[in-house]
Formats: sequence, structure tokens, C-alpha cells
Amino acid sequence: MPDSHVAIIGAGIVGAATAIWAQRAGLKVTLIDRLEPGEGASYGNGGVLASCAVVPVPVPGLLRQGPSYLFNPSRPLFLKWSYLPRLAPWLLAYLRRANDRDARATARALTALIADSLADHRALALGTPAAPYLHPCDFVYAYRTRRDFEADAYTYALKRENGFSWQEFEGAALRQYDPALTGDVSIGAVFGDHGRISDPGAYVKALVAHLVAQGGDFVRGDVTEISHKTGRVSGLRVDGKMMACDAVVLTAGAWSGPLARSLGVRAPVETERGYHIELWNPSIMPESPILFSAGQFVATPMEGRLRLAGIVEFGGLRAQPSRAPFDLLLRQACAAMPGLSWDEKTEWMGHRPVLPDSLPIIGQSPDIKGAFLGFGHHHVGLTGGARTGRLLAQLVAGQTPNIDMTPYAPGRFSAGVSKGASG
Repeated sequence: MPDSHVAIIGAGIVGAATAIWAQRAGLKVTLIDRLEPGEGASYGNGGVLASCAVVPVPVPGLLRQGPSYLFNPSRPLFLKWSYLPRLAPWLLAYLRRANDRDARATARALTALIADSLADHRALALGTPAAPYLHPCDFVYAYRTRRDFEADAYTYALKRENGFSWQEFEGAALRQYDPALTGDVSIGAVFGDHGRISDPGAYVKALVAHLVAQGGDFVRGDVTEISHKTGRVSGLRVDGKMMACDAVVLTAGAWSGPLARSLGVRAPVETERGYHIELWNPSIMPESPILFSAGQFVATPMEGRLRLAGIVEFGGLRAQPSRAPFDLLLRQACAAMPGLSWDEKTEWMGHRPVLPDSLPIIGQSPDIKGAFLGFGHHHVGLTGGARTGRLLAQLVAGQTPNIDMTPYAPGRFSAGVSKGASG
């Protein structure tokens, strides 16, 4: 489709990457968002290109452990109980995946999407003002005890099965590896060849600035309708005005559900509310991103600050942030890094888009030609955003991607959960 006009809805990392690669393929590109670029989940993520994070949360044993997470206030999972009736159908579909067969299938599909994330982002950022935000690094999983580490044996077996390897550091060797690890941790698994983004929001803004500098358009507005005639996209409505286009790509994250349905795609997308705290001018700065297993949060070096990100809360798109997740995140960080102090603290809550099988939707609508979708990346939106954008741009341009796209098919939920729960 050379010289065709593609409109991309959603200016997070997936939308920005799709726009860059579509522009490089010779397409006319308009990127649209109701906010400025990179101000949703792409702003608030952990900043890690977590290539090895291919094992989904639903694994064998989750059903047994679930109640301890929900009813223990020191666990990193929260639920607004008034939201449970709306969440229940989605949650049941999610929990049904907690078996070996589905976990292995999901891990294989995620590996194909994110295993080369550092290289994918380097290719995306090449020649753009976003490149300086990209840093090669290790990624560390830190545990309180060897017993805690060994309890994750299933997870590490799946990582190894999908081509990942690691080094183990324990006791004094761990402290020597990174002096920041002086608290209630004694063993770490270190994965090399990873990366981090030192300011994710600025990174996405820089990508979009490059898009505009190269002749693309960014429009700030609210898309309320995608028009299609005789089974083909013809345009969309932005702030009440129609915009003609030849193709549309929906990359609106947790807000994608209603527009996806208008394209014939039943996408049971839920919001997993994520929290982060940033500590400015901290007294302790890790060498690399560290995932502290006990609290399931990551501490990532950023520009001038340390970002603590993690915590899961189910509560829909409309509820205000809760206080308890912020408090738990800070308590856990201080326990993991004793003596941690800072000059200023900032807080953020945002919405990760999640689907019941822990895989994103990436592909063309089965019903509407010229309509493409890319959302639902769970915890690996930043990690997989560059590759997803390239895949979507290839599909829009009529090219065939070099990986099997079946696991991400937009129509895969047609006989499953009837509707998304987010609200």
C-alpha cells in the first residue's frame, strides 16, 4: 500500500513504533491520541526491556496461591471488591490458563515477540532523538533466600526452554556484583543482554517528534468512530470531524475494547492498574534494573531518579488511585535497600491492558479490510512495543511478517469471553 494514508489510534510505544515503521515503509501517517504522546502506560512502566519475562502469571499452582495474595496486605495484589462482579468473567477465563500446557504455549509466543527487544528498540530508535534514552544492561531477579529462588524453579525451566540463561550470585558475590543489594536479599539471578529506557515518556515523545519532523502528523483528539463501507475502512471521526484514511491501526491500550468491537473483534481487555513511585536524587542507585521477588516490584535507574514500579490492582478504568499500593511499594523498597533516602518523591498510577491469555492482539480484523489492532501486552508493553509496531506496519504495507502470527490473532476470543470487563 505505498502512498496510502494510515491513521493510528493511540500514541503510546506501540502506536509510536507502528507510526515510525509505517513511515519508513513509505506510508502517509497520522498518529492520534486524546493525550500527548507517551502519557499513558508507556509513561509509567518499569522502564525495563525485559526480554526474559516470557512466563505468564497464570502457571500451575496459581489457584492454590491466589487467596494468600488477595488477603495478605503485604502481597503486591489488590482488588477493589466493588469491581469483582464486573471482573469475574474475565478473571475466570484468566485463571483457567493456570496450567502447564497453556503456560508453555504463552511463553513460546511471548519469546517470539520480545526475546530480541534490545535489538528491536535499537532498530526503532536509530537515527531519532530517542536513541540516547536506550541503555544496554543486565536484568536481575533478587530473592530473600535460596529457598525462595528454588520455589521459582518452574519459571526458570520455562525461561531455559525458550533460550534464556542466567548467572547466579549469592551472599558476598551478590553484594560485589551490585552494592545496592544490601537489604533482605541474598541471591540473585542475572540475565545479560537486556536493556532499559532511562525516561520512557520522553522516549516515546522523541519518537513522535521524529515522526513529525519526517512529515508525519500527530493529532490530539478523541476518536469516537471508525467508518467502514462494504467491509473496508474509509475513515474515522476525531472530535466530531471525519478524517479520511485507507487503513486504521488501533493501539489504544486498555481503552481499545469499544473501538475493537466496532471492527468486529471481541476483545476481553481488562485494565491492570499499575503503580510507580519515583525517588529523585536517591542515596542508592542500582547498576541495573532489579526485580525484587518478595514484592514483585522493579527498581530501575532513570535520569536523576530511581523508579519503583509494580503492584497489581484490579479496579477498572474509572476509580481513583488507592493509597495502600503506594505505601506497600515504598515499604518494600526500603526493606530491600536499607538506608535509601531521596530529595523528592512523585507517584503515578496507570492502566496496563491485559487479555485472559496474557498475549496481545496483533493483526488485521477478520471482518474489516484495512483495520488492524495491536494492544493487550500486559507487563511487556514497552518490551514488545518496538517489535509489535514493526509487525503491524508490515501488515499494513502488505508484507508478510517472519514469525507465526497465529497466537496473537484478533479473532481468537470470538468463542470465549463475551466482552471486556474494563469500566
